Amino acid sequence: MEAIRVANEKSGVKNETIRLTMSQALLKFLDNQYIEVDGEVKKFVKGIFGIFGHGNATGLAEALEREESDITLIQGKNEQGMVHTATAYAKQKNRQEIYACTTSIGPGALNMVTAAGTATVNRIPVLLLPSDNFATRQPDPVLQQIEDPSDYTMSATDAFKPVSKYWDRIVRPEQLMTACLNAIRVLTDPVDTGAVTLALPQDVQAEAFDYPVEFFKKRIHTVERRTPSEVALDRAVELIKSKKKPFIIAGGGVHYSLATNELKQFIEDFQIPVGETQAGKSALAWDHPMYMGGTGANGSKASNVLAKDADLIIGIGTRLTDFSTASKVAFQNPEVEFLSINVCSMDAMKMESQMLIADAKVALAELSDRLKDENYTSGYEASELSSLKEEWDKEVDRLFNLQSEEGLEQSQVIGELNKFIDEKDIITCAAGSLPGDLLKLWRSSHPKTYHMEYGFSTMGYEVQAALGIKMAEPDREAYAIVGDGSYLMLHSELVTSLQENKKINIVLLDNHGFQCIHGLQVGQGSEGFGNEFRYRNASTNQLSGEYMEFDFAAHARSMGAKGYTANTVEELRDALEKAKQETVSTLIHVKTLPSKVPGYESWWRLGVAEVSNSEKVKNAYENMEEKLNQARKY
Repeated sequence: MEAIRVANEKSGVKNETIRLTMSQALLKFLDNQYIEVDGEVKKFVKGIFGIFGHGNATGLAEALEREESDITLIQGKNEQGMVHTATAYAKQKNRQEIYACTTSIGPGALNMVTAAGTATVNRIPVLLLPSDNFATRQPDPVLQQIEDPSDYTMSATDAFKPVSKYWDRIVRPEQLMTACLNAIRVLTDPVDTGAVTLALPQDVQAEAFDYPVEFFKKRIHTVERRTPSEVALDRAVELIKSKKKPFIIAGGGVHYSLATNELKQFIEDFQIPVGETQAGKSALAWDHPMYMGGTGANGSKASNVLAKDADLIIGIGTRLTDFSTASKVAFQNPEVEFLSINVCSMDAMKMESQMLIADAKVALAELSDRLKDENYTSGYEASELSSLKEEWDKEVDRLFNLQSEEGLEQSQVIGELNKFIDEKDIITCAAGSLPGDLLKLWRSSHPKTYHMEYGFSTMGYEVQAALGIKMAEPDREAYAIVGDGSYLMLHSELVTSLQENKKINIVLLDNHGFQCIHGLQVGQGSEGFGNEFRYRNASTNQLSGEYMEFDFAAHARSMGAKGYTANTVEELRDALEKAKQETVSTLIHVKTLPSKVPGYESWWRLGVAEVSNSEKVKNAYENMEEKLNQARKY
């Protein structure tokens, strides 16, 4: 439909309008949004992932088909999967470029809710455009409509409210204007960003309105670096000066603020060792003398020993979750205090930290200048740090070379992959035992080469994320390291990677089920229940029969990817080499044993049964109570 321009003369003021459907106006608006960081301007919305159906097939789809724009449609294969891909793209781009996602009403919309939670928990911007019921209600109840007899305004899209940082429903086409401006405000905000949901009733998507031409002007949204207040800086400097053994926990905010160089300079100037979270990993090269590895429940021994004895914990861009703090038992020095550098006050106040509300890059630079004036340096002995690091590096080497006559060890496979890929290739993972092993063992040499979703620990993120990473970094190889359980949950965008000619590599570690949770059960007194992929035993009616067997390589080949099977180290090396030479997506099916990588000076709290007929469970409960006595209460 050709848009109609109308000029209205009112009180001598010319108000030029353009008649568009709400969908056409939305597309035109998104096409003109830009973001500016440190003087560099980029187009903010790169495209839209879509699955068309009842609701958007004749609304937003029509606009994408007919209207001229630079916004590309990517056809998703699963609604949750395509949002994971969009999330990974934005994460890899340090939140400076995004994709939107459109779906039908009902089940198509609800399939995005899990992925919305993933984006919001991890503070990653993604724009969700689920279709909704007819605003007019004339044909109600329509196909896929949920009816609430006590509140007829309720629909499936209300489920997005708790997992969205901004939520709106456009029941009149002119409401789009305020909704869009608020959506972009949140999407470009480093503090409040996450999933933004605009619910679009299917009739309103196709309704027209005379939109002001001014609404579609090019908008540049500047992300300002928040500077710390003088008072907060003074307090931070005094706190650091009073401490001899500070320890840094680097979080995802180090990456998003582009502060990796400032972090490196800061620790070198003041000789402060660094641990990392899953989101912060790769901010510092693994072979740097001050690098001590992951912190907390899945941390390295070097990092956790230092955290235990530290008299100051400096969190940089981290939420200090239960994994990073080992459920608040990681810090045992009675004199320990906390300093948190973060743009978000909710994150900065955790662990009752002294807050330095500021951009990480700016804060580190200004702190550095102040501490240099004070001639500050930490009180660590160089030999103490080098000894801890050397001991940990030897432990990683041991695990990389761990062998068993029963089959391939998970840590052995990780080691082979770590040695094989190029230093600037990117790995992604999300759930199961793999994230813990990767935080401990993976050696990153360059920033943004380790892409982990662990804020929500979303099974099914991995394959989809690899596609998002490849779209963001087309000149690098992207590797999804995924367990068999997570792959079975969701692998839909492998097909999209083939359709878009975006090669990804899947390394699938098959250990017969959800072995991470199986291990947690056994560790708390269970015999193991319901987490392995076994046939039902006819005599006991339990899932305790023989293991089920899958040919994941054949499954990948059936969709057009290249599939390989590796049961030995030699076969794995050969498969990796062949996969690297391919121009289409690949999958390597590797049979592995459940992880044998231990914990190091760490703990993670679980809800253990207070009453049980099992002595093992009773003992586990007593152990939990004993550990809780060592934990901070808040």
